[in-house]
Amino acid sequence: MENKTANYCIACTVTQCRNHVKTANYCALDKIQVGTHESNPTVSQCTDCESFVAEKSCGNCNG
Repeated sequence: MENKTANYCIACTVTQCRNHVKTANYCALDKIQVGTHESNPTVSQCTDCESFVAEKSCGNCNG
């Protein structure tokens, strides 16, 4: 089991991400990249964490 240090400035609940600190809802990265998949984002659902890396191969994930 990998020991990751929580970055308390980056809260995260996406446990399927390789960068998630498994013992707390935080990211282990020093910084993240936030982007969008929309040409004119107007709600939070239009934004994406572009630092996301799948913990395991996900055969039925969208995207």
